[in-house]
Amino acid sequence: MSPRPTDMNWDDLKFFLAVARAGSFHRAAGTMGANRTTVARRLDALEAAIGTRLFDRMPTGLTLTATGAELIPHAERVEAEVAAAARLLAGRDAALVGPVRLSMPHFLARTLVMDLLTGFATDNPGVDLRIDLDRRPVSLALREADVTLRFARAVDGDVLGRRLATCSRAAYCAPSLAQRMADNGGTGLHWIGSTEPDEADTADWIAASAFPNARLRHRMTEGATQIAFARAGAGLTMLPCFVGDAEPGLVRAPFQTPQPDRSLWLLLHRDLRQVARVRQLVDHLAAGIIAARPRMEAV
Repeated sequence: MSPRPTDMNWDDLKFFLAVARAGSFHRAAGTMGANRTTVARRLDALEAAIGTRLFDRMPTGLTLTATGAELIPHAERVEAEVAAAARLLAGRDAALVGPVRLSMPHFLARTLVMDLLTGFATDNPGVDLRIDLDRRPVSLALREADVTLRFARAVDGDVLGRRLATCSRAAYCAPSLAQRMADNGGTGLHWIGSTEPDEADTADWIAASAFPNARLRHRMTEGATQIAFARAGAGLTMLPCFVGDAEPGLVRAPFQTPQPDRSLWLLLHRDLRQVARVRQLVDHLAAGIIAARPRMEAV
């Protein structure tokens, strides 16, 4: 019997798109908050429902078949329509009750932002905060979050938001390392990086810093681990000044002038602007961060 459209589980399309975007079951599982077995099973179910393969399983990874490539734009339209419907329904919610999903960079968890969030939770017991610490800029259009704090030079897309503070950055290190540094552009020192290629020993941001001669050594994607390594004397780490200045056990490295950095933006999708609990969180964060702006913009 030929497969029928009604045999398809539309929820499986989410897993198909995740695999297509990630290129492997393992990476797709990470983005979906599932395990590899679940992702593979959902993809197998979708392929069985439509009666054809969507990926070729190659030793080097997964490759879209012709059918899989043709399905991508249709699946993306379904994804966008489901997200739009969810925003429409959420936009009619006027109660200070229910979940609000907030995405923000890891390093903000070590700043006054956490005090603002815990204060909001205390003052609004009916709101369930769901906080996702993520380096990547999430998609508000696809409802990956309701609100996001984004550290960027500019923002785009169908979002409402405001620039809350424009920050500076500097290199930080342990006091013991700072005391023995010479004014030689970082010769003999190491940088603690993040996502630079394994084979690289420098990067554009290093070349533009006051210490272009220091070499990349360690790499870690989370700010807390970079700070821990720098505090232990393992090297220099680049941080927003309002973050680094507040970290015990770190000092600004000598022989440098802070550089202009990105801005902190508070964003939400325009369809959610009338949702009471979302609006309450946005107003609370904006007021608190603007009050602290002199400290956050200090150089």
